[in-house]
Parts: sequence; C-alpha cells; structure tokens
Amino acid sequence: MKIIDAHSHLWLRQDTSWDGKPIRSLKNGRSIFLGEEVQMMPPFIIDSQNSAEVFLSNMDYAQVGAAVVVQEFIDGLQNDYLETVQKQCPDRFLCCGMADYRQPGFFAQAQELIEQRGFRGIAIPGHRLRNQGDRSLDTLGTSDHGPVPLISDEMMRMFHLMEQKNVVLSITLEDGDRQVGELREVISECPGLRIAIGHLGMANPPQTPCWENPSWRRQMALAQHAHVMIEMGGITWLYNAEFYPFPSAIRAIREAIDIAGADKLMWGSDYPRTITAITYRMSYDFILKSSELSDADKRLILGENALRFYGFTALPELPYIKNMSE
Repeated sequence: MKIIDAHSHLWLRQDTSWDGKPIRSLKNGRSIFLGEEVQMMPPFIIDSQNSAEVFLSNMDYAQVGAAVVVQEFIDGLQNDYLETVQKQCPDRFLCCGMADYRQPGFFAQAQELIEQRGFRGIAIPGHRLRNQGDRSLDTLGTSDHGPVPLISDEMMRMFHLMEQKNVVLSITLEDGDRQVGELREVISECPGLRIAIGHLGMANPPQTPCWENPSWRRQMALAQHAHVMIEMGGITWLYNAEFYPFPSAIRAIREAIDIAGADKLMWGSDYPRTITAITYRMSYDFILKSSELSDADKRLILGENALRFYGFTALPELPYIKNMSE
C-alpha cells in the first residue's frame, strides 16, 4: 500500500510570537508556546530541531513514501529551510511556501516563492486571518488592519497566479461559514486551482460531534468541486482525549466520505506535534486497522488520492522492519 502524509511541519527553530505571546524553541523537544512551556516534540529530540532528516527516519520506519510540508503562523516563516529541503529531497517532500498575508504587498512575496524559489504549494492558515489582537509577530511583522478576506483583490491575484502555475493551495478554514462562502467564490473564480482543505475541517471533538454541525458539513461539501480535496492532518490531536483507536475520528471520516466521497480524502499526521502522544505509525494505523472502512477506502485515503492530487512520482520501496520486541 502506498502511504503519503498530506499534512506535516518542519522547522529548525521556532522564534516568533502570536497574539502578543512568545513562541520559542527550548531544548529536549520543548517550546515556549504562547507564554507556556509545552512538549512540542518528543523529548528525545534534544536539540529541538524538527529536521527533515529525523522526519525521514520516521517516514522510512512507518513506510510513508512522501509527505506534504505545510506552514503555520505559530511556527514563524520557514521558507528558507523548506526551500533547502525541497531541493535536497524532491521525491519525498512537497513543501509549501508561506507569505505574510497580514501585510499589504504579500503578492510579491508569493510570486517570488513560486517563480524564483520553486515552491509547488502555498500554505494559508486561514483560521488565523481574523486574529486582530496580534501586534508583535516577530518574523511576520505587525498588523494594524482587520481580518484578511480570502476574496481580497491581492488574494485573488495570488490565486490566479497559482492556478496558472499549477501550484497547490493548502488552507485551513476557520469554524463557521464565513470562509466557506469566500472559498466557494475562489473556486468559482479559479476552477482549475488545486485546493487541499486542512484538518478535516477542524472536526469537532467527541462531545460536540462534527457530523451534527451544518457548518462542518458545508465545509466538507466544498470537496464536491473537481479540484478540491480534504486532508485530515491532526485528526488524532482533535480526538486526543478519546485516544487510540479514535472511534469518533473514524466516525468523522465516514461522515466525510458520505458527503464528499472516499476519493476526496487524504490522511495527514500533523507531524511532529501529534507524536508526543502517539507514535508516527499510530497516526495512520488506526485507519488501517479499522473494520468500519473498506480496504478500497483505506488505499485511497492513505495514499492513492494524495499520489494523484500532488503528483508524487518515484516513491521509494520501504520494506517492513520488524521491531526487536516482536
């Protein structure tokens, strides 16, 4: 079975802030996150560098052939490092660049990322574009304007360029319907733009089932458009309180299949944050071992959809390596 991770993160150091609170790498996998010390990565990553080399070791062990690397404001801009990773490992990684969308003039940044630096994807943490309280994004500058609409003139210029250059949009939408309507307009204006909507629409935890949320269902329905996919990066984090084998996460996946179809869903790990609680293999193993999904659905979700959508080629053969304890 071909396995591809559609949502992961890499950085050598976190050094930014959000909503006026610091985010800084410490040691032993820990970070200051919004003013609080947290275990950002497993404690054996003692230098706290979330490097491609360590990720590749995890991928090889878990038999994951390739991964999409996205970006988030809370990690700071990582374009320089990800450009290097993309050049060194083009068959294993598709890295997404990110511009400072909170500052006017970001189109020029995006254009450089695409045309000069060769990024095959652009990431937008759309759920953070409404944050008006932040005034101290160390690596992103500061913002004195309000929410950034996805249908602003500058955003639309960028989306048209991405459609023209066949660059993937990786985007996470905020809860509710506002950005669903905006993204629907983007799809109408740029019907050829390939779009991956992240985090399974931020599927709600078990106490408020996402399948009972009309806004979530409308977000899933966006994937009924020809070039729109849903990736489920971080679903084990969303259902962390329930823990392995995440039965409500399986229910959410089944509901998404009913709405959009199994051919529109892609597994994602949200590496490395999720593997402080579980192993990397466990982040997809709960899907592989579920009796509530067909073998055909598992093959599509775990790899075949991402292989087709992102255009990965020449995936390595990764044999199963038996654990010493087996």
